[in-house]
Amino acid sequence: MTSTGHASAGKSQEQDDDPDVVRARASGAEVLRHRDIAALTPSEKAALAELFSAIRPVPPRRRAVRRRPWHRGELDMRRILRDELRRGGEPGAIKLRRRVSRPRRVVLLLDVSGSMSPYADALLRLAHVWVRSAPRTTEAFTIGTRLTRVTRALRQRDADAALRGAGEQVPDWSGGTRLGEVLQAFLDRWGQRGLARGAVVVVFSDGWERGDPSQLGEQMQRMHRLAHRVVWVNPHRGKAGYRPVQGGIAAALPYCDDFVAGHSLATFSELVEVVRRA
Repeated sequence: MTSTGHASAGKSQEQDDDPDVVRARASGAEVLRHRDIAALTPSEKAALAELFSAIRPVPPRRRAVRRRPWHRGELDMRRILRDELRRGGEPGAIKLRRRVSRPRRVVLLLDVSGSMSPYADALLRLAHVWVRSAPRTTEAFTIGTRLTRVTRALRQRDADAALRGAGEQVPDWSGGTRLGEVLQAFLDRWGQRGLARGAVVVVFSDGWERGDPSQLGEQMQRMHRLAHRVVWVNPHRGKAGYRPVQGGIAAALPYCDDFVAGHSLATFSELVEVVRRA
């Protein structure tokens, strides 16, 4: 390297280490976190993609009872009495139980229809972070006119490769929206099998419905009965003047435990906290 090259490299390093430069970059990143994703330029979206790694989803917890030969714990009277009846009233070993917490499943349903296309890439990036953070207890599906499970593709370490893999599996990208039919397909195939039962189900959608809104309401009611909690994330929720009066979202809202914004990285971080506390 020439002396000029050494000087340029040294000057660049000095600029990178300059406190004012560091503060300016941090300030720019913070502004970017609060920008509406739909309004970002391609270069801004590329910069935002680098910030998703700062999101750290923590699975919600569910309480469970484990019955094992504990040295300490609560008396399991039901089990003790049942064992005594089985032995004709003769006393047996004392049975103890201990309450523990286990991670609760999180199911992500991502609307990839045309009206949600400005947010689709960001939603998949968020889902990738979520699946990578808790691969055993997180499931991800895309919804539009079809239901597609993309969990396996999103388990890849590299985010761009994961998004490409997921995108190749989705046949209805930027298509129409039949949320009622797709949610029925999800519940018929996956809900009764246990994915939705007792889970925190997060629906990312603007609620635009080309099908019958009453069918969407029926399936949301069904999901609400199965799930521990239903969270609806709408990119328009945080915008001034927005009112959820369209047929689809109006039919769904009575069966949602939380209705939150989802138009920026900052709102995604807030969503992660809502789910953690669920």
